[in-house]
Amino acid sequence: MLALISVSDKRELEWFARELVNLKFRIISTGGTYKFLKSNGIPAVKIEELTGFPEILSGRVKTLHPKVHGGILAKSAEDLEGTDIERIDMVVVNLYPFERFSNADEEDMIENIDIGGVALLRAAAKNYKRVITVSSPNQYREVISVLKEGKNGERWRRKLAMEAFALTASYDALIYNTLWQRYEEGLPEHLLIARGKIMDLRYGENPHQRGALYSNDEFFVQHHGKKLSFNNIYDMDSAYSMVLEFEKPASVVVKHANPCGAATGKTLSEAFERAWAGDPMSAYGSIVAFNREVDTETAKLMKKKFIEVVVAPAISEGALKELSKKKNLRIVEMKTYNKEPYEVRQLRNGFLMQDWDKSFPSELKVVSKRMPTEDEMRDMMFAWRVVKHVKSNAIVFAKEEMLIGTGAGQMSRVDSVELAARKAGNRAKGAVMASDAFFPFRDAIDSAHNAGITAVIQPGGSIRDEEVIDAVNEHDMAMVMTGIRVFRH
Repeated sequence: MLALISVSDKRELEWFARELVNLKFRIISTGGTYKFLKSNGIPAVKIEELTGFPEILSGRVKTLHPKVHGGILAKSAEDLEGTDIERIDMVVVNLYPFERFSNADEEDMIENIDIGGVALLRAAAKNYKRVITVSSPNQYREVISVLKEGKNGERWRRKLAMEAFALTASYDALIYNTLWQRYEEGLPEHLLIARGKIMDLRYGENPHQRGALYSNDEFFVQHHGKKLSFNNIYDMDSAYSMVLEFEKPASVVVKHANPCGAATGKTLSEAFERAWAGDPMSAYGSIVAFNREVDTETAKLMKKKFIEVVVAPAISEGALKELSKKKNLRIVEMKTYNKEPYEVRQLRNGFLMQDWDKSFPSELKVVSKRMPTEDEMRDMMFAWRVVKHVKSNAIVFAKEEMLIGTGAGQMSRVDSVELAARKAGNRAKGAVMASDAFFPFRDAIDSAHNAGITAVIQPGGSIRDEEVIDAVNEHDMAMVMTGIRVFRH
């Protein structure tokens, strides 16, 4: 039996190659792989001894030869009768690590686009009925075990082939996306998304739906608790993206992708207490996010609450010890975040793509007769950071950098105001209001005034802006316009 090995990643290669030799495989290999095998005392033959043709173009061409691809693609010995081509029974290839060079200079980046490796994997995968395709060092242990057990049937070979096709598809998608982002402007002409399965979930949004998480890296670590659900991860993402809006110690409490609590504080524990107090009833069974390492003091406060998930950039040892006393609490440490270049949402017949909303108003226009106070301006900036993460139509009431009322997802903006007012109650007196889009009528301003709101931040741009401003002035409120709309559907 003949195995062709050509790899850039040499992890576990020595062990794997020795095991293949023990299983009576002969090995042919290329350049650096050949040198590695020989230096470790593993018998191997150079690829040019098989082809009779040396590597050319500084190694750009070495395996693109009929004796290589004929040996891989032949269905049977009869296919090769009358030729001097030998069948190749296994192809072991991993690709040049293009991702490491995606930010390198152009020459280095291009030189690390693999050609021969992709061709080898596709040829072997196409002929999976006869050829074993090994595309990752992570497969070595399984391959040797299966071969020793003699269970290398067609179904198993097809599974390996599918992994190879997934790898080459992902590789091409990475190259296209990298080149587009480097050299072109605007959204890409082609949407190429290739992500591996990170984990199966218990179910999707509902128990009758299947669910799984896909990504290019394991961007979080779960330290404790029950398995994460589809809804847990979605809410976790919503909460964490929101809490990163703040520079001060901050906490956000999310339920069904909307914040029911958010606050800053002098300490993380103070921020959590204030965020939870925003709407304690809705916070029951929520996801809580932090923008700092969770400390022991904050963990002790959380122990007294029913929380589904805690997510933060780090969890101290003391906090982990305290929180782990709650058997089912999911404790998640976020390793990386927001590396995807675009936001993509699926339709039944396609996809919508857009830039991430990283906007923040660079200039505020005061349109009311009364100037906002320093405290009102501070709270309006806080409220604006929150409202951009609330489902539209979105209204947020805030006071002393604390969320006290949310109106989310209502079809009428005045309904959102009234919902936020109901949530805030008497706390609305002296608070500010943020709206994710303009007010089409003055009724929302009148309703906010009746609740006790004294200042408003909104994008502006309605044909009735003057009517709205008149209402603000009648009530001696302050209003600023951002010129930026922040819908979140």
